[in-house]
Amino acid sequence: MTDCLRCAACCVAPDITALGKPLGQRCPHLGPDLTCTIYDQRPAVCRRYRPDELCDRIAAPTLDERVQNYLAVFGLVPPSRLDGEGGQGG
Repeated sequence: MTDCLRCAACCVAPDITALGKPLGQRCPHLGPDLTCTIYDQRPAVCRRYRPDELCDRIAAPTLDERVQNYLAVFGLVPPSRLDGEGGQGG
């Protein structure tokens, strides 16, 4: 098992239905130090998450870069990108 890199990409990139958090948006419980402010009460989906080789694959200097790398691995685009910046022109 890979150790957690505390990169916070897993708190921003994926959608977390249990928290009403959309794809690509920062979790409202992610603190400024990139740690979970509700760690002891976090939802089951967060408790079950275990770091793996994906964490190493998406490594980058900034959180924004890590999130973009995460989304790219799965071919995902956050809804905000579809609606405005970077959306498909007609």
